[in-house]
Amino acid sequence: GRSPLSAYERKRLKNITENAKFFAALQLHEVSARLQQITTKRQSSVTKRAKPKKAEEEPARRRSMRLQRVEPTGIATPEVFTQPIAEEYPQVPAGPLPMLPEDQMGDSKLTEDLLAVWMSISEVEANDETEKQVPDMERYQDSLDSMVLSEENIRKVVKSRVCSMAIHPSESILFLAAGDKTGQIGLWNVDCRTEEGAHSFIPHNDAVNCMHFSPCNPAHLLSLSSEALRCGDVSRAVFDEIYRGEEMSSFDFLEGGASTAVVGQWNGGVVMVDRRTPGTSAELSADIGFRRTRTVHVHPVHKQYFMAAGSVDVAVYDVRYLKTSKNKPVSSLQGHTKSVASAYFSPVTGHKVVTVCADDKLSVLWSVWKRDFLSCPCTPGGRSSLAVWDPKQEECFVVGSLVQPRRIEVFQDTGKLVHTLCNPDCLASVCSINVLHPSRNVLVGGNSSGRLHVFREE
Repeated sequence: GRSPLSAYERKRLKNITENAKFFAALQLHEVSARLQQITTKRQSSVTKRAKPKKAEEEPARRRSMRLQRVEPTGIATPEVFTQPIAEEYPQVPAGPLPMLPEDQMGDSKLTEDLLAVWMSISEVEANDETEKQVPDMERYQDSLDSMVLSEENIRKVVKSRVCSMAIHPSESILFLAAGDKTGQIGLWNVDCRTEEGAHSFIPHNDAVNCMHFSPCNPAHLLSLSSEALRCGDVSRAVFDEIYRGEEMSSFDFLEGGASTAVVGQWNGGVVMVDRRTPGTSAELSADIGFRRTRTVHVHPVHKQYFMAAGSVDVAVYDVRYLKTSKNKPVSSLQGHTKSVASAYFSPVTGHKVVTVCADDKLSVLWSVWKRDFLSCPCTPGGRSSLAVWDPKQEECFVVGSLVQPRRIEVFQDTGKLVHTLCNPDCLASVCSINVLHPSRNVLVGGNSSGRLHVFREE
């Protein structure tokens, strides 16, 4: 009759039977017995070890004081921690670099279009020398009210924290540059509503601490990291190296032609750089007596004066009398008790200075030469945000705030809060770096994730 087993079960039973015959042919049982015999013989010839005592019967083990990190006096020595090995990234070489985007090794039509926009607005408007019109407070307040932030005016331009920004002076197209802490520079044509409106480049090895479009030729974008001062020249599509040094923090132009610059250093000194001389060395390195120099800023009218800020020091120097050591300031602005993050002259007359200190206070100094102080309080955020003057208004400056919902605040030099720029639906982070357009009603805030937020007139 018919077998009760399925085809699968019959095949499985056949495999089991064949495997049993195979192992029987190998005579593994005889090999196993032989191994057991050899093992037993060896064990009998070896002296048995004494059983270890129980843990509670063992005497306490002595440990050397050296292993316990204890001095003979009984005082514990501090722990020694090894530094983690930093990841190695490809280093940007010294010298000129081609202006190629980060994600492409060859020519790109989209990048060429962006650079062509930068070139066109620089050629047309470089010689535009319209006289500055400082609005009264009522008209200025109206202009602030007209500035709004929308989703289409937010873009991640660089991959890491924004350390510096620059805004092109063009009246027709809104063109921005941002530098982050990894050495990346992002360019964004805000008026281009597509993804192709922004591209990034890597001309530096570390944080881009300071950036400026050249005041006489905005086809040049100067950027500073701790190791190099470079000039992005869009007319030649190259990042030239102007100065190579160490521990650099900020820079500013000493004259309208932007040929010379003063550069601050984290170790407290300053250097003078002239772009017209060959090579990448400084013209002068000067010790100004600071432990740390965070920012330098040149007076808007009297270009021979520059102000340095850092540690608890804020002082004004005359570049004409600067020497390698034993430099005395023209004016020292006393009163700060903690680290000063920044200090800037007011944009039109330079009669006032706004400083940001680690005590979360903003200070406005009237009449720099008389050293008169007027301190105005700041909402929390002074530690992480820099205060910058509005170039269109002598009396007002802006600063990012930690207050919820996140915002950018506009203060008058008297300490009065003039306006708050915010949009809870679009702005959820602190904008610690801010820049304003020199003639248009535009304010840009950068945050720690590489995003730029553009408040503009609608």
